[in-house]
Amino acid sequence: MALHLREVVLRLGENEELLPGKVAETLSIPAADILSWKIVRKGIDARRKPDVLRVYTIEFVVADEPLLLNNRRDNPALVIADTPQPAEIIKLSVRPKILVVGMGPAGLFSSLQLAEAGAEVTLVERGKPVEDRLLDVRRFWSGGGLNPESNIQFGEGGAGAFSDGKLTSRLNQPLIRQVLETLVRFGAPQEILWQAKPHVGSDRLRPVLINFRKYLEAQGVDVRFSSRLTGIETRENYVCAGRINDAQTVACDQLILAPGHSARDTYRMLQGMGVNLAAKPFAIGLRVEHPLELINRIQYGREKHPQLAAAEYRLAWNDRQTGRGIYSFCMCPGGMVVNSASEEGGVVVNGMSNFRRDAQLSNAALVVSVRPDDFPGGDALAGIDFQRRWEQSAFQAGGGNWHAPAQSLLEFLGEKGGTLHSSCRPQVVHADLSNCLPDFVVTGLRRALPNFNRQMRGFVGPEATLIGVETRTSAPLRIIRDTEFESVSHPGLFPVGEGAGYAGGIMSAAVDGLRAANHILERYSC
Repeated sequence: MALHLREVVLRLGENEELLPGKVAETLSIPAADILSWKIVRKGIDARRKPDVLRVYTIEFVVADEPLLLNNRRDNPALVIADTPQPAEIIKLSVRPKILVVGMGPAGLFSSLQLAEAGAEVTLVERGKPVEDRLLDVRRFWSGGGLNPESNIQFGEGGAGAFSDGKLTSRLNQPLIRQVLETLVRFGAPQEILWQAKPHVGSDRLRPVLINFRKYLEAQGVDVRFSSRLTGIETRENYVCAGRINDAQTVACDQLILAPGHSARDTYRMLQGMGVNLAAKPFAIGLRVEHPLELINRIQYGREKHPQLAAAEYRLAWNDRQTGRGIYSFCMCPGGMVVNSASEEGGVVVNGMSNFRRDAQLSNAALVVSVRPDDFPGGDALAGIDFQRRWEQSAFQAGGGNWHAPAQSLLEFLGEKGGTLHSSCRPQVVHADLSNCLPDFVVTGLRRALPNFNRQMRGFVGPEATLIGVETRTSAPLRIIRDTEFESVSHPGLFPVGEGAGYAGGIMSAAVDGLRAANHILERYSC
């Protein structure tokens, strides 16, 4: 048995070697009584800036834990540590053939779960391995052409491979620990196991993906790149195969579809086959960039400290006049804005950070909620057309050569001052961003920004730059499934992850993939 003590505090300048002494002092026991200890959670308390505190939960062992618990039963921060239960090993009665489509988090983790249980897994990805994909992305950012099949959206790792590698989730789900431990096993930093807001960073995530792939191959998974799903075959109304590149058929007992939120041609193929789809809400808006040190001053009351990571923020405001939520999304401290296009004639931006988060600028999306009744057309794919319209407007506003349109935040608000300063490549050009978004989004952002400035004094100022447009916050539709994760219209098809409309980020997508895999394995268990 071990114990946890929460709310153990270090001030700036104090080293973590002091933590066992802090535990002993809090509990009024000799430091020598603590036989072992480790950090299980670490966060930041900046409510009294610039006196920023680091707050820990410490797991520790003493010789007589029942006695300590009894003597300190009035301390709510002292609790018995949860003992993680090992994952149940499922024994298969047969060896099913599973086709998994997509190598984002949902596809990777479902493949891992199935392969380790003994299923025969074929894993296909329309894009390239992450090493080759990185070259294509860098070529695009340097002014070269776009590869529609190898870019920030498509390729090994999915869109999350070019992001901040955030591993936060609102899910209260025991599988989260399994995901984190798996990532560490494949090379992610150990500290993601205890950080309050863990992240890997794009640079550290890529080697993790390579190790993940090599392990899957060693488990017998047939990994195929440049392999796009172009059709689904059924027998007696049950999915029995996937058609790859309009040329090859891969037979399967079940098909896990983890397409990513930008697989627009896949959505159209599914609609043509009669798969049950439905439009869903999402959000669109702009990226905002500030100097990293400005955000640090706002959040910490100081520009930097060696014991503080780059400051983060989360902003939200509800417009009572319209009922729309307006909020920050995917905040990337010490990162860069990236051109994330995946099809010709459209500009879309996103944010990315490396593990150290030490670039000069910090960025976040500022987005306004969009409802299905905002889409012209009214069918399940109308949200795609809506996204594409504004991406094409941004492309034209940027000059039609992949430059992103940008505007000082003050100018966007109709005020004077401000200059363009952005990390986005190939480059940004000045444009009126009100022409790149629907009127209700422009109005919503202009109404929200003064409220954001009240939440973070200095957020609205001459150093802030807006870049357009951010349209791929989540999938614009959902592939309808039942409680067993199976398509309601096509038995044998298991839509999962962010692209299927059931997740929002690396962690929730990975968990969704694991849960789908477990549902399939239960069907074949002894």
